[in-house]
Amino acid sequence: MSRPSSEDAYLASLVPASVQAQRFSRRNLLVGAGAFAVTPALLAACSSGSSTTAASSSGGGAATGTVSLGSNQSDAVPKAAVAAVVDAFKKDNAGLDVKVNTVDHNTFQEQINNYLQGSPDDVFAWFAGYRMRFFASKGLAGDISDVWGNLPGMSDAMKKSSTGDDGKQYFVPSSYYPWAMFYRKSVWAAKGYTVPKTLEELMTLGRKMKADGLVPIAFGDKDGWPAMGTFDQINLRVNGYDFHVSLMAGKEDWAGDKVKKVFDTWRGLLEIHQADSLGRTWQEAAQSLQKKESGMYLLGSFLAQQFKGEEDDLDFFNFPEIDAAIGADAIEAPIDGYMMAKKPKNEAGAKKLLGYIGSAAGQDVLVKADPSVVAANGKASTAAYTALQKKSAEFVASAKSIAQFLDRDTRPDFASTVMIPAIQDFIKTPTDVDGLVKKIQAQKVSIFGS
Repeated sequence: MSRPSSEDAYLASLVPASVQAQRFSRRNLLVGAGAFAVTPALLAACSSGSSTTAASSSGGGAATGTVSLGSNQSDAVPKAAVAAVVDAFKKDNAGLDVKVNTVDHNTFQEQINNYLQGSPDDVFAWFAGYRMRFFASKGLAGDISDVWGNLPGMSDAMKKSSTGDDGKQYFVPSSYYPWAMFYRKSVWAAKGYTVPKTLEELMTLGRKMKADGLVPIAFGDKDGWPAMGTFDQINLRVNGYDFHVSLMAGKEDWAGDKVKKVFDTWRGLLEIHQADSLGRTWQEAAQSLQKKESGMYLLGSFLAQQFKGEEDDLDFFNFPEIDAAIGADAIEAPIDGYMMAKKPKNEAGAKKLLGYIGSAAGQDVLVKADPSVVAANGKASTAAYTALQKKSAEFVASAKSIAQFLDRDTRPDFASTVMIPAIQDFIKTPTDVDGLVKKIQAQKVSIFGS
């Protein structure tokens, strides 16, 4: 399962020295300067196994040889899903082999720019939207518009999310997953809990859970990115989708009253969040829900990976309404998929593989192996979907507006250099909202230029 990430090695050169200094002075998920250096071992692991083909200039002709696939799907379930897709592809393409090079998820993200400028795999896992456009605009990804010419079932929205600033396609979506409030049905049934529709109802429920001996909302932000989802949900509910998108684009004042209200609201919610979150990974937080120690968890549906054999006990609800005038019809549903290197060693093979990854047949294999995600191709079968997958698909289809995620919707350098430490500072000391937002605004101006 793909999750938010950073392109720090390249972006460090774009960030003003004053902002970089603040980042290097603190301990965070990127572990200081170590995140800015790609290791020879990583490059070796991610560049081996490719071979040329007889026809590699345009994807035409017979595709043969070996295609290398760089994967960040290092957790057990998504790693097995990638293997299942590759095995199915090879079965239908006897002349092609695929060598999968799996790298730890966070390491892959932290070193992605150096990886792409070194000897990248022919095909590599990445994210839709801003993240895809960023590398396409830097000339670090290959044009796969011809692959899109034969991808029936992909919606216009999926194509838009895969299109670079130049109008060409650089990305093939494979799956998506919603962010929502997850809970165990058995626990809620035993306690008589009901889904909260408003912030006030959420707070009331949280206090009831505390009285019942449960941690109301599981929470872990050791890796830096999970809490971004909480900021997004509150901002979407307090200020609406249009403001959220504009804020992510650097067009709004982070020190203004609207952003202050987001953090003030969040500060009130910390009362019902699991304490000491900066020392806990998302998997560890998920375990508290799995063990019935917590009542809820705001996360992506990849949470289901931690409930193997118990997925049927998982359910979710939309993050509650905060302002009736804003409503709750904006959600987040990040899209994961694959891109091609700028100069793949086996272009014909790479495009053949990407075409299969984007096909309904390929995604049928994927979602069967990983029931926490939903197929991006509209022609993929839903017959074998779990109840969670069916609900996820309906949830996304019914949304009026869909965001990707904070660090996918804004400049990667701003997300990783400014927002990760800022949010973690807020979690540690939530009392100085004015000072926090002023600091964010100053850094935003340094990065965005206004």
